[in-house]
Amino acid sequence: MVPFSFAGRQFAVLPEGALFWPARRALIVADLHFEKASWFAGFGQMLPPYDSAATLAVIEAVVAATDPAEIWCLGDSFHDRRGCERLPVAEQTRLRALTAAHHWTWIVGNHDPAIGDSCGGTVADEAVIDGLVLRHEADRRDPRPELSGHFHPKLRVRVRGRLVARRCFVATESKLILPAFGALTGGLDIHHPEIVRAVGRSGEALVPIADRLLRFPLAA
Repeated sequence: MVPFSFAGRQFAVLPEGALFWPARRALIVADLHFEKASWFAGFGQMLPPYDSAATLAVIEAVVAATDPAEIWCLGDSFHDRRGCERLPVAEQTRLRALTAAHHWTWIVGNHDPAIGDSCGGTVADEAVIDGLVLRHEADRRDPRPELSGHFHPKLRVRVRGRLVARRCFVATESKLILPAFGALTGGLDIHHPEIVRAVGRSGEALVPIADRLLRFPLAA
């Protein structure tokens, strides 16, 4: 975990793409997209059906490392409203064990705006905790400090002639966009017009590695 300050509060960012808030013992993730592969399979596009198990394994590892009291998921946790129902029995059991053991909140997103069975936990459109707004998609019109997901931001840089892509956080003075946490998720380049429209060009991309945080100005 790498210490990080946002909106006057101390956090830690994890290389897996999660955010930890020590003062609240809160773990925050975005865009898990459980059962994305099975959703595509329903339309005839067959993908390896292991995305949910892989995502769960990383969540379990991060939970073990941070010992959170609260877990907040910032939308698109399921690829559609019936994602929990399609989880294999073993994965559904693991997820329900996690939601039962923590104060777990699912913020709804554009993929899961009306979650059916949420595999435990509570469901909310958005939340405000200790002055921070937690929602799925950044709202540029809202001046309050905000944590969100939705865009799956990725930093793409050329290293020794090779294009390298890393998921990243996008931070401004009042906005912090988390990367997608799910195993089967793509991503938007940090310079994509949708990200620029949401946060402007005054921020920076943050790439956590084992012991430090790499910072790249969005305007660069």
